[in-house]
Amino acid sequence: MDKYVSVGKILNFHGVKGEAKVGFSQNRQDFFMALESVFVKIGHEYRELKIVSSRLNKKFLIVKFEGINSIDELLEYKGCLLFVEENTIRENLAEDEFLIDELVGMGVFDSQTGDSLGFVIGVSNNGATDLLSIKTNTKHISLVPFVKAIVPDVDIKNKKITINNIEGLLE
Repeated sequence: MDKYVSVGKILNFHGVKGEAKVGFSQNRQDFFMALESVFVKIGHEYRELKIVSSRLNKKFLIVKFEGINSIDELLEYKGCLLFVEENTIRENLAEDEFLIDELVGMGVFDSQTGDSLGFVIGVSNNGATDLLSIKTNTKHISLVPFVKAIVPDVDIKNKKITINNIEGLLE
């Protein structure tokens, strides 16, 4: 069974010819504009939508899908998330990029001592950077900036994240 990852959302229509106003992940317009198709989830099934054209318009994309030529034809998709197959995302990740679901559950270790500090329970973004939510061994939850200076190593294969545990980082 294919696994899908959300890459955007149909926010509204644009004009009267069935074009969609699409929100997308921050700084991912080039990836989205290179896609030939996306999937939309209707009920329990994923329906493929072939992309005819896409262009940037301020902070949104304007996307024309094959076979959708009017506002009425697009309205059933308004508010729907857009997905691609997970392997499409993996092929386009840079060396230091990861899928959120890969990080959740990973053990967190001190870069100096190698001691276990806890595990990742989530990833969020504060607008400036991604944050790892780490549940420490003392059951506290701390937010740790997901930047190279603090998180020098992520070992997906061994499910291990190494951090520079500076004073006050983990409570």
